[in-house]
Amino acid sequence: MKSSSCKAKGRVLQNWVCAIIRRLFHLSEHDVKPAIMGESGIDIKLSAEARKRFNFAIECKNVEKINIWEAWEQAKINSEKEALIPLLFIKRNRTTPLMVLDAEQGMCLLHELAYLKGLIRDE
Repeated sequence: MKSSSCKAKGRVLQNWVCAIIRRLFHLSEHDVKPAIMGESGIDIKLSAEARKRFNFAIECKNVEKINIWEAWEQAKINSEKEALIPLLFIKRNRTTPLMVLDAEQGMCLLHELAYLKGLIRDE
């Protein structure tokens, strides 16, 4: 696959992630933008307002074969630079995107959701 085709495929996933963040967190195009292809750092650029609502550093990988550990390491390194929580989106042809999140962080988020829904109480 040509380099330009790979970049276009990656851009599709970045645009999808941006659109869903904007929609779910009521943010504008100014607040959530895809990085320029080939730019180092996180793949989704967030404004200060967006970081208040969605404090994740996103790495997007739209490839047929992925080294998940290498991609996760890249997400972690980029998140540390931005003081955000690492979040990896992965996708391949004819599949829905998946998210990879640190298990402990994910469990904390699920706990917070259950608490906000009134399903559990902190003692």
